[in-house]
Amino acid sequence: MNTQKSVAFHTLGCKLNFAETSTIARQFERIGFVKTDFEYPADVYVINTCSVTEEANRECRRIVRGALRNSPEAFVIVTGCYAQLKPEEIANIKGVDLVIGASKKFNVIDFIKEGQKKEKSEIHSCAIEDVETFNSAFSSGDRTRSFLKVQDGCDYNCSYCTIPMARGVSRSDSIENVVRNAEKLSAEGVKEIILSGVNVGDFGQKSEVRSQKSEVEQPENFLQLIKALDKIQAIARFRISSIEPNLLTDEMIEFVARSERFVPHFHIPLQSGSDKILKLMHRRYQRQLYADRVNKIKSLMPHCCIGVDVIVGFSGETEEDFLDTFNFIDSLGVSYLHVFTYSERDHTEAIAFKPVVPMEERKKRNRVLRNLSAMKQVNFYAENIGTRRTVLFERENKEGFMHGFTENYVKVKAKANSELWNEPIYVQLERIDADGTMVADCRLQITDFNSHNNLLHKESLTGQPATCNL
Repeated sequence: MNTQKSVAFHTLGCKLNFAETSTIARQFERIGFVKTDFEYPADVYVINTCSVTEEANRECRRIVRGALRNSPEAFVIVTGCYAQLKPEEIANIKGVDLVIGASKKFNVIDFIKEGQKKEKSEIHSCAIEDVETFNSAFSSGDRTRSFLKVQDGCDYNCSYCTIPMARGVSRSDSIENVVRNAEKLSAEGVKEIILSGVNVGDFGQKSEVRSQKSEVEQPENFLQLIKALDKIQAIARFRISSIEPNLLTDEMIEFVARSERFVPHFHIPLQSGSDKILKLMHRRYQRQLYADRVNKIKSLMPHCCIGVDVIVGFSGETEEDFLDTFNFIDSLGVSYLHVFTYSERDHTEAIAFKPVVPMEERKKRNRVLRNLSAMKQVNFYAENIGTRRTVLFERENKEGFMHGFTENYVKVKAKANSELWNEPIYVQLERIDADGTMVADCRLQITDFNSHNNLLHKESLTGQPATCNL
């Protein structure tokens, strides 16, 4: 009889959460647990939560109920940002056995004991002011891409944001350890790494290596990190998950433009195109700086994909402010938007701001910007028709097709061929299909991704397709 216990995981929120969930999963596997899908019965369920919006909190409750429908006697653990912010609230959800805060999430194995259901939830947490340690994390085993955590926490204290209260102060890994983790991932066959964190441009703050240096020495920084990673030839691509516009320097943009491994794709939070609203949000820039960053990128990398985060319905945002945001974004050479409807969060400064925008109006503004995003993406995809790009296809067959992304983040599909999975394939982009993905001709193939990158680098400099001797 097989007595091996099973564990299932569900992750809400950002790429950083996915990296941390994967790291916790490896801890369970090392002590003999079998990982299973969350939709299946399991002995233990681990839910890694987000708390960016109120919807994420409600989603946590729904997920707990779903897990217990599959396995009524399962041991349920809730961790992550919501668990740090509102542990008592989670502990009152029927069926939750353990609530683990920010400082304890990587010690979850220490708390499971026999894994028997508890009459009352246990809370293991601490004051966020005491969370200063950096814990390395990366995702592995699930995809061709891996999320590699390089930084955690945030010192910015934007007026609407709970992240500093959920994750603590800004702190970082060392360059040496990040490179070591990237090399581990390359040995596992990972071809693309996404550098993840709460505020990656702040890399070097309160890092382990900084604490060992004398006060007169300069701390490590993000530019030094990406230069060090660029030397790892076994990784085909590095992608920067998201970086604040005030921390994205000319030197970083110029380096990515020259790099053969860092891809032409930036995700840059904007939050509002109104200087008035940016000031209320306590953002550390105004919109002209944002426009300068976009223009700098496009001048060096016209084919570069640029994603934008934006919040609609922030308290005090008038119709004029919203139109200001719409027109500003419309004028920029950006490729897609992530649109968030503002939701009031406890213990933030903005919760007291007036006037409050009615929820229906917030949703309306969200729809307007989502439509703008769709138009921006279609235009960006159209600009890429006829070009040659590299694609990393995921290890899956969906109704006879495989899917992947180009280096500049165009979603591509082609007829499924398992021989092309997880390999940098040189393709020609032919047309946009009805489902919004790009159809690719995969007859162009190169097995050496350094040759891919050299070709694409030449194209980016000349603006003309490079000759491919195949």
